[in-house]
Amino acid sequence: MAETLEFNDIYQEVKGSMNDGRLRLSRQGIIFKNSKTGKVDNIQAGELTEGIWRRVALGHGLKLLTKNGHVYKYDGFRESEFEKLSDFFKTHYRLELMEKDLCVKGWNWGTVKFGGQLLSFDIGDQPVFEIPLSNVSQCTTGKNEVTLEFHQNDDAEVSLMEVRFYVPPTQEDGVDPVEAFAQNVLSKADVIQATGDAICIFRELQCLTPRGRYDIRIYPTFLHLHGKTFDYKIPYTTVLRLFLLPHKDQRQMFFVISLDPPIKQGQTRYHFLILLFSKDEDISLTLNMNEEEVEKRFEGRLTKNMSGSLYEMVSRVMKALVNRKITVPGNFQGHSGAQCITCSYKASSGLLYPLERGFIYVHKPPVHIRFDEISFVNFARGTTTTRSFDFEIETKQGTQYTFSSIEREEYGKLFDFVNAKKLNIKNRGLKEGMNPSYDDYADSDEDQHDAYLERMKEEGKIREENANDSSDDSGEETDESFNPGEEEEDVAEEFDSNASASSSSNEGDSDRDEKKRKQLKRAKMAKDRKSRKKPMEMKKGKDPSAPKRPMSAYMLWLNASREKIKSDHPGISITDLSKKAGEIWKGMSKEKKEEWDRKAEDARREYEKAMKEYEGGRGESSKRDKSKKKKKVKVKMEKKSTPSRGSSSKSASRQLSESFKSKEFVSSDESSSGENKSKKKRRRSEDSEEELASTPPSSEDSASGSDE
Repeated sequence: MAETLEFNDIYQEVKGSMNDGRLRLSRQGIIFKNSKTGKVDNIQAGELTEGIWRRVALGHGLKLLTKNGHVYKYDGFRESEFEKLSDFFKTHYRLELMEKDLCVKGWNWGTVKFGGQLLSFDIGDQPVFEIPLSNVSQCTTGKNEVTLEFHQNDDAEVSLMEVRFYVPPTQEDGVDPVEAFAQNVLSKADVIQATGDAICIFRELQCLTPRGRYDIRIYPTFLHLHGKTFDYKIPYTTVLRLFLLPHKDQRQMFFVISLDPPIKQGQTRYHFLILLFSKDEDISLTLNMNEEEVEKRFEGRLTKNMSGSLYEMVSRVMKALVNRKITVPGNFQGHSGAQCITCSYKASSGLLYPLERGFIYVHKPPVHIRFDEISFVNFARGTTTTRSFDFEIETKQGTQYTFSSIEREEYGKLFDFVNAKKLNIKNRGLKEGMNPSYDDYADSDEDQHDAYLERMKEEGKIREENANDSSDDSGEETDESFNPGEEEEDVAEEFDSNASASSSSNEGDSDRDEKKRKQLKRAKMAKDRKSRKKPMEMKKGKDPSAPKRPMSAYMLWLNASREKIKSDHPGISITDLSKKAGEIWKGMSKEKKEEWDRKAEDARREYEKAMKEYEGGRGESSKRDKSKKKKKVKVKMEKKSTPSRGSSSKSASRQLSESFKSKEFVSSDESSSGENKSKKKRRRSEDSEEELASTPPSSEDSASGSDE
């Protein structure tokens, strides 16, 4: 039997929304990690009291009940996984996983049962629907009627807003069934009621989101923000994380509260509550509780009388009431010594804090990105100036965040930090050993020696020194590439060290050199274009007289059956016809397919026979063409070797040229224009006159010898 079971793409129902995540069952208990928020639910094996398997909208679901009355629902299982889960529950949890189907009769009359934090509407022994009472935001009563209102789900397109129950009157004296129903709901519902006095009040605190100054009243179960225009009541159950971040000026502090679901102001949603404090502001605080109650409730984490910095008091009280750890920046230090980086996100300037397990940006809009949801990061060249760069983060869900206008001096520090956390860097490529070793259900902070990291730190120091040296020079901006491993381009021809702008002669020489370089570049480009065109010109066209390739058995059958398919399915499109033909061919018996296979084999043999005849005929024709070319060459050689001296030699050459003309010569003469014919006539008349006036061969030879 396996020690653990893991399931991906499991959905947990929380406050009316289905949250995607990963579920792991082990001998110690059950762990579910929310993919969206990173929140982890841990159910100990000893707390489980009941497990129910049932069919739901998303396949099959698992409903778990614990000793303290909590109900957990996980959907998205396959039917085949029931046996595996049932055996696991029996072996490790000593529980019988029961199958219990929902009632689908459609009746609206039944009985209501309250069990733990769940309201169940049953017909007979089968439940029709269940309502987690933590989803209820308000409960009102009327005559024989109870109305339940629910928290609105921002992620869903359609939300259930209210349900009304008709409660018939009973004959029992002194017990109102409507009030009893309402009290059972309110005892477990997530209804915020400001009953009693606040534990403590912080006056006029500066809030960045939502913007303004608010009085913060701390109640046992919720936080009340009271401003001049708006009021917000925030249950502690909606708080995900707490952050305490120092400002870059070292004089102020941010206190960030991450919320899910967010607080609402009209159509605006605030997922983060950001408070800004001055470090110099102190306060003395007295809790509105006696010392015994303080000791019993907070177990030494708070005292009745406290004093110190305002931000310390607020963070200390929130940590004790929410019962969550406060996240502070890790060991990262930027170029200026601060634990953050100045940058811009969505046209607003802010601060990016590299944390031990993620990044957080404050303040407009606030962004928190966990390392385990990062697919890769990218260092990009700045768009406006070379003195800065952009830092891009892409998550596994495909969301991209771009933090721009980061000073170049921060590059080495941030690059070292990303390497130390073993995040994938896109423009460097995935290096061996750089895969992040994060647990799917919990973060790992184990530090191990990394030789590559040590080397990158040394390179970062060298880059930093070079950057400082270059900034102390003439002040000219250098265009550095922020892509690690990318080589710089050679730009010596644009910045020649021998060039001088003092004399006009040198300027003229440089202009002539520039023109020569451009001409050589153009000639090289033209040569490259010609070399690219040559292979295209050398391609031979397909011979139309060559035999066609044989068709496959399927194509032979399709050509024979196309009309029949069209008649059986009138109006069918070409694509649908091909799909239908494929289905018919797939379902055809082996005997019928063999008939078409034989036809295809016959066609292939005929093709091979035709190809042999075609190739043999082509070889003979090529031999004839070669012999014709040889004859033409011989004729031309004879014409060139005839004597060109004396009247007899000229007349002989004319007679030879008139008596024999090659095919090309005849075709060119026939196709020549009238001007060419007249020119030839004039030449012939001039030649005849020269013959009449010519001297005997002996005297001509002697004359030519004397001339020489």
